Amino acid sequence: MIEFYINGQQIDVKIEDEETIGDVLHSFEEICEENEASVIGITVNENKITAENFDEEAKKALEGNEKFDFTVITKDDIKQSFIKLSELFSELSEKMEEIPSELQNGKNQEVSESIKKLADSIDQFSHTAALASLYPESFSNTSIDGMSFNDFFGDFSPVLKDFEEALQNNDTVTIGDLSEYEICPRLKAIAKALKEM
Repeated sequence: MIEFYINGQQIDVKIEDEETIGDVLHSFEEICEENEASVIGITVNENKITAENFDEEAKKALEGNEKFDFTVITKDDIKQSFIKLSELFSELSEKMEEIPSELQNGKNQEVSESIKKLADSIDQFSHTAALASLYPESFSNTSIDGMSFNDFFGDFSPVLKDFEEALQNNDTVTIGDLSEYEICPRLKAIAKALKEM
């Protein structure tokens, strides 16, 4: 019996004219397109299908005992991620505003937590933005403060680099200034742009 899983959940699928693994993958891709979904990971019999081994695996004939496991993301999943990130960046902007006073009051633990959260959130945002590129018609004309994502982050990167250096040198004055006057307004801009998306 051939088994199918989507994001870890078993689903019922009937095989019709498919004779090879490639036939099944092609049929599944068509179903995904109709449902505004994209396949971002495929495993067949615990064997990860990559761009390198796809052609070779696709030729294999179905034996009737395969286990297909698909990791799928929908356009709506991406929208929801952007909404959550918008809330996260909004909270973070407030935290960045508090950093100067936290530093003055010796709350270094809180400052470190905020900074770690900031790094994780930017990482999460980059991952979601990469997935959004699967749907250019829905997510291509997004901008932050009138700049494209790339230009915005190109402008933001040197600020984060200076911030990192200030942290390494324990330069609390620069850390406070950068978080309040440079990072905070940019986080508000990201939150606003994601909310409008």
